[in-house]
Amino acid sequence: MQPETVTVRLRKSLDRVIAQGHPWIYANALEPVRATPGAVATIVDERGRFVARGLVDGSVIAVRTFTTRDEPVGAALFEARVRRAVELRRRMVSDDTNAWRLLHGEGDRLPGFVCDVYDAYAVLSLDGAGAEAWKTVMADVLRAVLPELGVSTLLVKTGRGESRRVEAVWGEAPTAPLTVREHGMALRGDLVRGQKTGLFLDQRVSRAKVRAMAKGLRVLNLYAYTGGFSVAAGLGGAKAVTTVDVAPGAIELARETWAANGLDEALHTAHAADVPAFLASEARRGARYDLVIADPPSFAPREDLLDAALRSYRTLHGSCLALLAPGGWYLAGSCSSHVDRAAFTETVAEAAMRAKRVIQLVDRWGAPADHPVLAASPEGEYLKNLLARVVE
Repeated sequence: MQPETVTVRLRKSLDRVIAQGHPWIYANALEPVRATPGAVATIVDERGRFVARGLVDGSVIAVRTFTTRDEPVGAALFEARVRRAVELRRRMVSDDTNAWRLLHGEGDRLPGFVCDVYDAYAVLSLDGAGAEAWKTVMADVLRAVLPELGVSTLLVKTGRGESRRVEAVWGEAPTAPLTVREHGMALRGDLVRGQKTGLFLDQRVSRAKVRAMAKGLRVLNLYAYTGGFSVAAGLGGAKAVTTVDVAPGAIELARETWAANGLDEALHTAHAADVPAFLASEARRGARYDLVIADPPSFAPREDLLDAALRSYRTLHGSCLALLAPGGWYLAGSCSSHVDRAAFTETVAEAAMRAKRVIQLVDRWGAPADHPVLAASPEGEYLKNLLARVVE
């Protein structure tokens, strides 16, 4: 591939931020970028000195930077970064887990490229027109690396919503959901039709925590998708588990996942229902749970939706806290990158105050080690989880 090349001058003094590794340069920080998405952009300062090199994205993010060295951006750099990512995962992912993230985009200095491994399958997800222009190059690089990890099929996911497409670029696509292992727990996921790349691998730590604390508890898992938290609670010895998701297909996979782990069906109740409506119904009948888990889809996919998202979180937290028995636990999650950790914690505190409940903040954490974040790019720390306990 002989890419288009362009040199673009900074019009803001961002040299230091870029040198520290921040992966995004916004359009308003640059002179006009006259190149198509995927073009290799050399960024220079006001004196024409080299600053960084990356790919034109053609969005509000004008250029995603790949290197602050004067080196080519292409297959060789991609492969070096992929192999470095493999080294990290070999040290950080346990042997009892065969579903994990290989490439975490910006966090692995491959902005726009996410790749998840599911046993013998891998799913490459492309974010932005710049990454999509390099799809074939990255797929070829992965074909050189992935077989060393036992992967025989690479699926590529492009587009969103109705334009979403998943295709096998080598190997054969699965014709049905498959079962993978996470800390020895069986999880069912649909790599072709499911959300994300098939499963929410970033909540692996959270599922382990739920499994460790669930013994004897009545558990409610909201926005459950395929029921990973539910199964973790069941394997941890929960007294009863209720699973709720609006998608009937997800609920069916949740039931399959429960059965795949050999759990007693009598202990599991699954509802294909709208979560706010379900919570209102449970409140009317006076239901009580010992652990409520709420990990909703992003309430703030755009920055201009931040205020509305904070209101939605407060409402959700209040409804969940109202269903907790004395001494009950609340695990709240947010994948909204525009909601920072402090603001998210404040929504829980405000909801507790309005519900006249005193809570302890017991634990806070994010995504596991196969989802690294660049120190220069705190925006990458999108996942926030908080465990609270009702004390009054």
